[in-house]
Amino acid sequence: MALKFHPDKDGTSPTSRNTLPLTGLRILDLTRILSGPFCTMKLGDMGAEVIKIEQPVTGDETRRWGPPFVHGESAYFLSVNRNKKSVTLDLKSKQGKRILAGLIGRSDVVVENFRAGVMEKLGFSYRNMRRINPGIIYCSISGYGQTSSRSHKPSYDLIVQGESGLMDVTGIPEGPPTKAGISLADVNAGNIAFEGILLSLLRRSRTGKGERVDISLLDGLISLFAYQSQIALSSKNRVTRRGNRHPTITPYETYSTKDGYINVAVGSDAAWTNFCAAINRPDLASHQYFHTNAQRVKKREALERIILRIMKRRRSAEWLRLFDRADVPAGRINTVQQALSLTTMKERGMIIELNHRKAGRIRAVGTPIRLSGLGSASKLPPPLLGEHTDEIIRKLGYSSNEIRRLRQEKVV
Repeated sequence: MALKFHPDKDGTSPTSRNTLPLTGLRILDLTRILSGPFCTMKLGDMGAEVIKIEQPVTGDETRRWGPPFVHGESAYFLSVNRNKKSVTLDLKSKQGKRILAGLIGRSDVVVENFRAGVMEKLGFSYRNMRRINPGIIYCSISGYGQTSSRSHKPSYDLIVQGESGLMDVTGIPEGPPTKAGISLADVNAGNIAFEGILLSLLRRSRTGKGERVDISLLDGLISLFAYQSQIALSSKNRVTRRGNRHPTITPYETYSTKDGYINVAVGSDAAWTNFCAAINRPDLASHQYFHTNAQRVKKREALERIILRIMKRRRSAEWLRLFDRADVPAGRINTVQQALSLTTMKERGMIIELNHRKAGRIRAVGTPIRLSGLGSASKLPPPLLGEHTDEIIRKLGYSSNEIRRLRQEKVV
């Protein structure tokens, strides 16, 4: 059985042309804030039609999160809601539930990130959704998943960063626990949900059956720890804060120069030899205490004292030129603005432009996925609240008079 694709307006199959991979798939987006919207934006970037359901009048909470605002539009909301159509719908009303059921019957995937149990209270458990649409893929994103003793507890990115252990290993050793500078738990959960949905679509293409995708912020963040969690599970060594030092490699950290800071990553013994040549200390490469990485890690403090003195002798730009010539991985520590202005970003097409009805011409970070057969990615601007309500509901068979009445009754 092939993936369930909906025909284009001209009646042709979206799989018959060179189109985006998810063109023809319909996503019913019941998410808000960050983890869910990030996931559904990625689905929209790859061509899926994403119908974002929002509460009438107020909409997604992040529409009000700011400053900054761009002509009244929240920068936060703009960051994760492109390639979506906004429909306002009161899910607590009978008419609203009826409309939602109609949309479920016409969709391939439902994504929600309410606290566990909310969808059941609304009458839209996975079991009920399957009765409406047996092939539906139902993805839930929550702090602790749908099957733990804490499923019904509220959670936010900050809380999970602390509970996962991430904050305990982030920051300088003598400083306090520190969160990541980005909402890592939320964004990572959105990425994992995207993966889970794609896997379910693949399985449905073989079996014809939908399924439940259950994503936990806590599960997802802990899954990123890789060697850190393995160290904790495999030894008695306490995994703790080391600042910018790597626990098992050195030199692999941030160094202070004559005028700032740079990162140096000596990830192999060959790179160590090149590094020693670049700092004009070839004798260190064969030193009995520093010859191998294991020896360097054991004698980290002694080696660090030597390197810190040497790095202070030159400016950052000078060191970067020397390390580049010696094929030693090294780099600047950019501001976010500087990173977004890198030539690489332009070369990779990572900064895109969108025409928004209120905010005007806006720039945004595009999809990092590059496929050789991929045409131009979808570029619908983030929607105004309820911008597509009439368009979507009319497709369910509602007349203009009926839609007008729904507005009067505040259903939409």
